[in-house]
Amino acid sequence: MSEYVQKLMAQVKAKNPSEPEFHQAVQEVAESLDTVLQKHPEYRAAKILERIVEPERVVMFRVPWMDDQGEVQINRGFRIQMNSAIGPYKGGLRFHPSVNVGILKFLAFEQVFKNSLTSLPLGGGKGGSDFDPKGKSEHEVMRFCQSFMTELFRHIGPDVDVPAGDIGVGGREIGYLFGQYKRLTREFTGVLTGKGLNWGGSLIRPEATGYGVVYFTEEMLKVKGQTIAGKTVAVSGFGNVAWGAVSKVNQMGGTVVTLSGPDGFIYDKNGVKGEKVDYMLELRASANDRVKDYADKFKVEFFPGKRPWGVKVNVALPCATQNELDENDAKELVKNGCQCVCEGANMPTTLDGLKVFQEAGILYAPGKASNAGGVATSGLEMTQNSMRLPWSREEVDQRLHQIMKNIHHTCVETAERFGAKGNYVIGANIAGFLKVANAMLDQGLV
Repeated sequence: MSEYVQKLMAQVKAKNPSEPEFHQAVQEVAESLDTVLQKHPEYRAAKILERIVEPERVVMFRVPWMDDQGEVQINRGFRIQMNSAIGPYKGGLRFHPSVNVGILKFLAFEQVFKNSLTSLPLGGGKGGSDFDPKGKSEHEVMRFCQSFMTELFRHIGPDVDVPAGDIGVGGREIGYLFGQYKRLTREFTGVLTGKGLNWGGSLIRPEATGYGVVYFTEEMLKVKGQTIAGKTVAVSGFGNVAWGAVSKVNQMGGTVVTLSGPDGFIYDKNGVKGEKVDYMLELRASANDRVKDYADKFKVEFFPGKRPWGVKVNVALPCATQNELDENDAKELVKNGCQCVCEGANMPTTLDGLKVFQEAGILYAPGKASNAGGVATSGLEMTQNSMRLPWSREEVDQRLHQIMKNIHHTCVETAERFGAKGNYVIGANIAGFLKVANAMLDQGLV
């Protein structure tokens, strides 16, 4: 770690105490940028990175709502508007008890570089609440969403900030949020993405992140003269990202043998395919965070309290949540002959785990590059909304596929140009940074 990065990290930690995920995300990017900052002193002179780590705006507000027993409940709402140098803020809303300012800042920071890599004109943001939709009635979820949007609507707009869904925020929540926005503003605009298909949504959007991860994986394997066909794949999670990834792996001839949840993971040696993929949607809709139900239904092995990274596979796709794959997990994957790790979640690998993969020389892609398919398709939804013209499934999928190919090419070309051939982390971080940094220089001290 250079003296500059050490000084930057000391400042970040002093200004943002008790935010380990944010510190981790900043450190990974900062360490990747040493070469760029040495070659381009204008970025250091203008303190571009110091400005990028500071959100342009942090909005926090109370969200009072009434439960079905007539009792008033109070949650916190947040929106982190991180950087708008290349477009309106874009990023999801997460409803989960773990939500706090630090987690949202890490997600918003990652989103800035991810959105930059898509080549679409999108800035970075993130938001949400510590509200937990699990176990709540339809009416309780609706009342909460309406109260949340009653404050949030002041800070968003189709050319200002366009939220989407994330953990705990699916089509149902987006619908309630959009309805309240429309009521308050008297406008029908593309202010949210992930909308219903019959009122402005885009085909492919629910599965887009998972599809994009697999498209990126295929491009990585091609570098080694291989394809996904015939490969055995470990997937974590069982939500939208995992569902999309499993579906696309099957289409491309691979076999997914694991899924996971907070309760443990299942091992299905015959592959998660056919009706089993459809059952993943049932699991998700049940609001029951258990993959044991899959094991019981299809009579496969279940490993309580464990993660799926000890299984012998060719490819690993972590699609659940941040820091779910640590140093020991990484060593297990390497020992078992895993050739490729492609992140579907946001920062699912710890910094120590990342080092293990890089030292072993296996293919490894950071989420800001490999899981950009979700926000890319959200950008495509915004385009369709602006045109008042929906595209077919095939057209959206084709555009998504091309975007992921372009991101892969950008990462490979940038890493090689800056002396780090084959390092997707450095390639993604530098490429994402350069576009944002140059826009910030063009726009002055803002």
